[in-house]
Amino acid sequence: MELIQDYEQQYAVQTAEITAQIGRIAHASGAERNKLISDVDRQLEESQELLEQIGLEIRDIPQNSRAAYTSRLNCYQAEWKRLQQEFNNAKVARSKAGYDSSVDDFDEIGIQEDQKRRLLDNTERMERTSNYLNDAYRISVETEQIGTQVLADLSQQRETIQRSRGRLRETDADLSRSSRILNSMIMRAMREKFILVVVVVAIFLVLIFSIYFSIS
Repeated sequence: MELIQDYEQQYAVQTAEITAQIGRIAHASGAERNKLISDVDRQLEESQELLEQIGLEIRDIPQNSRAAYTSRLNCYQAEWKRLQQEFNNAKVARSKAGYDSSVDDFDEIGIQEDQKRRLLDNTERMERTSNYLNDAYRISVETEQIGTQVLADLSQQRETIQRSRGRLRETDADLSRSSRILNSMIMRAMREKFILVVVVVAIFLVLIFSIYFSIS
């Protein structure tokens, strides 16, 4: 999960840079405009690769946390598509060949108003992205806290089970000792009973012989 958070931070920084450069494309020209377009193209590809890496990492996290990360990834992908559309619109805005510079000067005020509107839109988009990242970070912290609590509960339950198992072993040992003592007592009683029977028989025989010899 830490790797996913690193990817998310990289994605947030990169989308902020892309948003700022898209706003500059609208009023750039010549080599500067071409460089901006090239940079945005490269950064869009890199940000798409980051989203793919996030998707791969999500497959390896536990099932109970996967839904939240998947929802965040869907939002990132939707934001990336909006950036791609904004980039395409910015490239088309002044891509007409052979425009008259005097007309461009005549429309300078209108272009400035359009730039302000784009900057405001970009600022709002950056604020939304920042708020979403804050919410995502909060959710990840809460998820981590829940996971920590679950692990603590499981550890406590494991200790309880181990203590119960120890008590069961002690009880089993006590029962075994009691069984041996009881068996020993039974055997002793049987021996004493046998000896008593032998003594009674011996006394009976002595009496019989005494009576016989006294009569004879």
